Amino acid sequence: MKKSLIGYSRNQISDLLLSYGIKEKDLKMRITQIFHGINYRGFQKIDEITSISKNLRGLLGENFTLERTEIKKELISKDGTIKWLLSLEDKNEIETVYIPEKNRGSLCISSQVGCTLKCSFCHTGTMPLVRNLTASEIVAQVFSAKDKLNDWQKNSENRRLSNIILMGMGEPLYNYEEVCKAIKILVDPEGINFSKRKVTLSTAGIIPMIERLGEDLGIGLAVSLHAVRDDIRNKLVPINKKYPIKDLLSALKKYAKSNQSRKITFEYVMLKDINDSLSDARELCRIISGIPAKINLIPFNPWPNNQYQCSDQKKIRAFSEVISNAGYSSPIRKPRGRDIMAACGQLISESRRNNRPLQGSINI
Repeated sequence: MKKSLIGYSRNQISDLLLSYGIKEKDLKMRITQIFHGINYRGFQKIDEITSISKNLRGLLGENFTLERTEIKKELISKDGTIKWLLSLEDKNEIETVYIPEKNRGSLCISSQVGCTLKCSFCHTGTMPLVRNLTASEIVAQVFSAKDKLNDWQKNSENRRLSNIILMGMGEPLYNYEEVCKAIKILVDPEGINFSKRKVTLSTAGIIPMIERLGEDLGIGLAVSLHAVRDDIRNKLVPINKKYPIKDLLSALKKYAKSNQSRKITFEYVMLKDINDSLSDARELCRIISGIPAKINLIPFNPWPNNQYQCSDQKKIRAFSEVISNAGYSSPIRKPRGRDIMAACGQLISESRRNNRPLQGSINI
């Protein structure tokens, strides 16, 4: 089976070309031509990279491909949100969501098949962790979206896809090496060239990896907080038992000092009579004091057989007002794609939705 060149770093392309006998004096130019053809031009066949010789195209084509991940299903919401179900080579499935807005378009991508965190309000958390995605599979989600949106070879002002959010299936910091490799490819100036300011990684708070993230990537950081007390967060986000709120906030204060120009986004899902009191809002402002931050309030998005209800709009607005009065931005996220189960916390593979067994599931 041929390997995909999608997700290959410059160093990997270099090693490959050296193995084919490409001379050192030609190496830099050939790497750029191939990387540019794949990641900027969006070519779907190696033979389309005509800036390299026919002989080199033949050598690459013997063992490699630029074929895309299969889109098994496409669903389009009444609000314009698009969800793609992607089938991987091993027949496992992931979901990717495109969210169009007036002046930008965001792609919510996955980093794992399933998830190990088991957050009780999240549909993805009902899946077992199957495996990590490779850098190729992470980057390929972006390629599939750009193919469908006809969005290749455009400058940043004209793109339909301008923002990347690692907020889909899985915990990105538990797949750090592959996620890091993928992001470096996506922000490379010779490729798609996403601005680092338009790439955001969302984590439940894997403390040991947060500092490293700032050092390696310098992208936006979002933290799934969802509660202001450990007893509540332990139930909502079980990883809190390992990395409690106090320790998490301490790590984020250090992160903020080393990334002074970037605000940390705190995500807070609004759950009726669980975490939505005005005292919760005041405590939230107290515990994040000293951290440059904004708070995204997320109305709970329902899914089958869940145990929660969304806070009513009046209560969410009152919660937001307390935060705003304390000097923090507190936008209330408008639910997108609810009618196609594409909203925050609703992603799950088709196999799991239909109660079919996943390939190689790992219960952790």
